[in-house]
Amino acid sequence: MTKKERYEGVLNWFKANVPVAETELHYNDPYQLLIAVILSAQCTDKRVNMITPALYEAFPTPEVLAASTPEVVFEYIRSVSYPNNKSKHLVGMAQMLVNEFQCKVPSDIDQLLKLPGVGRKTANVVISVAFDKPAMAVDTHVFRVSNRLGLTDNSKSPLETERELVKHIPENLLAIAHHWLILHGRYICLARRPRCEACGLQPWCKYFRKAGKKDK
Repeated sequence: MTKKERYEGVLNWFKANVPVAETELHYNDPYQLLIAVILSAQCTDKRVNMITPALYEAFPTPEVLAASTPEVVFEYIRSVSYPNNKSKHLVGMAQMLVNEFQCKVPSDIDQLLKLPGVGRKTANVVISVAFDKPAMAVDTHVFRVSNRLGLTDNSKSPLETERELVKHIPENLLAIAHHWLILHGRYICLARRPRCEACGLQPWCKYFRKAGKKDK
């Protein structure tokens, strides 16, 4: 099977079986999405969604958040992973939005990367989800699923994975493909014990083929 055939098979299966795929984070605008994605690093979306309503209410605009302190923000986000760092990042992010971006979340990836707490994955999520731009954010799920399926050739870093996926996935499918791969990794292609018996991608999956040979 060629790589082109594998990509076509995987993408066609997702299009037929998962026509709707979107972020599970709750938000109403780019500012709220940016907060949620910063908080979601090494933390579940479910946990983030539990704390963001009170956070959004307390800090409805970048100006309000910028005028606060990490100590105050910490009390709202203490149940997420790394709350000390994230509270500092959120306040610093808001201050930069106020001072350099007229209180608006930039839609350019290079500008987003200047914000505290924003790495490449976070920036790609924001420009893809909030601004509907073609981008492939690579988190642990996307990285794992892409390697297991054989969409990437044992890439060693998220950036390698991103470049390979962007090279082979049509631009108009990049945004939804990001969600396809994340959700597949979250619910089917689990890290410790993938649920291969429940997976419709078996015909194109390198991992499944190897696992099947081991069982024989």
